[in-house]
This record gives sequence, structure tokens and C-alpha cells, in this order.
Amino acid sequence: MSEYTERFTMAANGFGSRVAGVADADWDSPAPCDGWVARDIVRHLVEWVPAFFTAAAGLTFADGPSVADDPVGAWTALRTSLERQLADPATASREFDSPMGHISVEQAIDMIVTGDVFLHTWDLARATGQDETLDPDQAQRMFEGMEPMDEMLRNSGQYGPRVVVADEADVQTKLIAFIGRDPAWRP
Repeated sequence: MSEYTERFTMAANGFGSRVAGVADADWDSPAPCDGWVARDIVRHLVEWVPAFFTAAAGLTFADGPSVADDPVGAWTALRTSLERQLADPATASREFDSPMGHISVEQAIDMIVTGDVFLHTWDLARATGQDETLDPDQAQRMFEGMEPMDEMLRNSGQYGPRVVVADEADVQTKLIAFIGRDPAWRP
């Protein structure tokens, strides 16, 4: 298993356990992402990931149930498709031109999908009252990798303004604040 697959699996396991833990009544709970509810977090991933990789790398994804009807099934279908792509050496190593440069499918999944799944784990957990603890090593890796790109990330429109936290805050709090989420936010 490649390091890319290992990181995706870790993030997918964390997110998947939160998805499975959402009570039916909590799918419409407000989420930390402005204007979103818990269900929208899954919808976001289920919509953008296949659209990007189909257009940019020619990958195919199995159809899953709609997020409106079955958010757990929709996430499971996406995860299964991504795991299938990563498990096939020819697909995982296929290179394509992307906004991040000429990279392989597995590198692209690591750079943009794993991180998004990881960060949205906190969003979903916070929205639905579940354990919001993120892997500290992955949080450190992401924070250290993203912080030097602060201006570029803000200009992308994908992140809100950085929230100020104490210098002695733990790395998860710093990462969540860096991406524009208020670590004190509650539904």
C-alpha cells in the first residue's frame, strides 16, 4: 500500500465513521461551513470529486444513491470508487495535467481529496455532536504544508479568513482556524 493510499484510508476511515454515526435527525443540523447542513458536507465531496477526476483524468465512478436519500450510501459509493482507483496500479500511476501540475492520480487524490475528507471530518463531527478529534500527525502535516501557501489559499476562495487562536493552541485547533473555521463554533 502506498503512502498516498495509507493517508486516504486513514482520512476515509475517520470520515466514514462520522458519516455512519450521524443520527437521521441530525443530517439537517447546521454545519460550520457557512450556509451548509451536515448533509451538504457529504454532498460536497460526492459532487466535486467525481466531476474533477472524470474531467481531468478520465476516471469513471460508480453511481451511488443520492445524498438526499442516503448520505451514508452516497459516501460509501464514492469511497469505494476512490479505493478502486488507488488499488489499480495502472490507474493510480496514470499522470494527467491538473491545476497542481502534471501529477499521478494517486498524488492528486492525496493532495486534494485526502485533505478535504480529513478537514470535513471535523465539520461533520462538530455539526452532529460526534468525536471531532483528528489524527494529530496528519493535522501537523497539513498545517505545515498549507501555512506557507496562506495567501494563495485565501485567494482561491476555498477558505475563509484565518481565525486567530492562541500561539499555544494544539495543532488541530490551529489547522481548523487556518482554514477559516471558528474552533469554538457550535450548532
